[in-house]
Amino acid sequence: MTSIVFDTFENVKRLKAVGFTEEQAAEQTKIIAEIVNERLVTRQYLDERLADIRADIIKWVAGMLVAQAAIVATLVKLL
Repeated sequence: MTSIVFDTFENVKRLKAVGFTEEQAAEQTKIIAEIVNERLVTRQYLDERLADIRADIIKWVAGMLVAQAAIVATLVKLL
């Protein structure tokens, strides 16, 4: 999975520039970095998951079509 780059040093500098203390800026940056690293996903990851889901759906639909054809064939023989 491709990682997301988050420049913590630049973020601390920007927060300090608008009035955050060093401690506040560092803590806020730590929180944001955790969110970025643990909860955000990349487009590549989503594309891979969607491809897996799409393949599963195709398998299910194909299986249901075969089952439906078998049921119809059985009903035609019985009638």
